[in-house]
Amino acid sequence: MSEPRINDRIRVPEVRLVGPNGEQVGIVRVEDALRLAAEADLDLVEVAPMARPPVAKLMDFGKYKYEAAVKAREARKNQVNTIIKEIKLRPKIDSHDYETKKGHVVRFLKGGDKVKVTIMFRGREQSRPELGFRLLQKLAEDVAELGFVESAPKQDGRNMVMVLGPAKKKTAVRNEKRAEKAARQQAEDTEPNAESSPEVDSTAS
Repeated sequence: MSEPRINDRIRVPEVRLVGPNGEQVGIVRVEDALRLAAEADLDLVEVAPMARPPVAKLMDFGKYKYEAAVKAREARKNQVNTIIKEIKLRPKIDSHDYETKKGHVVRFLKGGDKVKVTIMFRGREQSRPELGFRLLQKLAEDVAELGFVESAPKQDGRNMVMVLGPAKKKTAVRNEKRAEKAARQQAEDTEPNAESSPEVDSTAS
């Protein structure tokens, strides 16, 4: 998005002028608007160039740009980027490897990420797609408390693919982690100091 025209770059005969506090000044010649801006040590900024006549406002353009940049940065910070992790399995995977792979899926879902699970068929395994389908079904059931099937198993060339979505969104996971950290910090701050416990008088009879 391009910056608005300001001051001498506004090349129209007149503008509908808005004051620095949002008050409507009315339609004035652009020369008069520029003079008012100079007297108030402000900029004349074209805020609605397509209006007839264009709308211009008296403001501190440097301050306006700074505040807009801060808002944009905050918006980016709060924006959640969807990350898709990928796990690859073989249709005849042994139980130990399965548990390891499932552990990765669990960790990803707990972190609020989507998981693309790919079953890779080789050679004659391609004639037994039901093996991959059953394996994906089992995995979905094993992690049902943490995620749901967002995209059902489907054949993709020599592979079969399923996408699992997290039960908790990334923002919720992040907020929970912040709350847990704050609770731990509070618990540490309020923990009684062992050195302040009363001493026992060994000379008492």
